[in-house]
Amino acid sequence: MKRDPECPGRPELPPPSSSPISSSSSSSPPGEEAEGGELPPAVWIFGYGSLVWRPGFEFTSRKVGFIRGYSRRFWQGDTFHRGSERMPGRVVTLLEDCGACTWGVAYEVRGEQIAASLQYLNMREAVLGGYDTKLVKFHPQDKDAEEPILALVYIATPQNPSYLGPASEEDIAAQIIVSSGCAGHNIEYLLRLADFMRYFCPQAEDKHLFSIEEALTSILPCLYYTEESLEETASVPQKSKG
Repeated sequence: MKRDPECPGRPELPPPSSSPISSSSSSSPPGEEAEGGELPPAVWIFGYGSLVWRPGFEFTSRKVGFIRGYSRRFWQGDTFHRGSERMPGRVVTLLEDCGACTWGVAYEVRGEQIAASLQYLNMREAVLGGYDTKLVKFHPQDKDAEEPILALVYIATPQNPSYLGPASEEDIAAQIIVSSGCAGHNIEYLLRLADFMRYFCPQAEDKHLFSIEEALTSILPCLYYTEESLEETASVPQKSKG
C-alpha cells in the first residue's frame, strides 16, 4: 500500500502501548452509553494542539501517530486560554485536506476516566474553545499496530464565533506575539507544538507550523531591539528647546 508522502514510518517512542477500541464499542459514539446502560470499555481521544503536551485528564496509555485527510492550521481564535477579548490568540484547528495528515497524540481512557475526561474536554475544548467533536481513524506509529484506532477529535469549524480563518504566516506570528491568556502566552503554545513535532515526528512535514515559527523568530529580535533602543533613548539627557 502506498503511503502518504507526509506520513512516513516513524521509530518507536517511549509512550506505553495498548489495544485499540474494541469493535463492540465502536458502534456508539465514545462516551455515550451503549444498549444496556454500559459505557464502552475504552475511548481514544486524539490531540493535535495543546493536548499533545498538556492533556489535563487522567489516561491509561498514549500513542503518537497521525490521522489522514486533515491539515493543521492556526485559524481558530482564542479569547480565553491563549488570548483575550481585546487581543485574541491563534490556536490550531483541522482543515479537511485530501492526501494530507496531521500528527499528534491519542490518549486511551477507561472506566471512570471516560466520563471525567469527556466532561473536562467539553468545557476546555467545546464551551471555552468553540470546538465540535468528530470520530476519525488514528494511525499509531507503533510498528506492531495492525489496524487504525477509532478516536474522538475536537475540530473548530468556520461556523463557531471564534473562527478567524486564513492569514499570512507573518500576520499570524504577529498576532501570536501580542496574545496571552489564562493558560499562558500564545508564543509558548506555538513553540511547544513545534518542539513536539521535532522530537516525536522528526521526519513529518508541517510547513504551516514551522513557517509561523520562523516568522515569529524573525520578528522577536526586532522587538527586543526596539525596546533596548527606547531604554537607551530614555537614559540620554535631552537638550532643552529654545
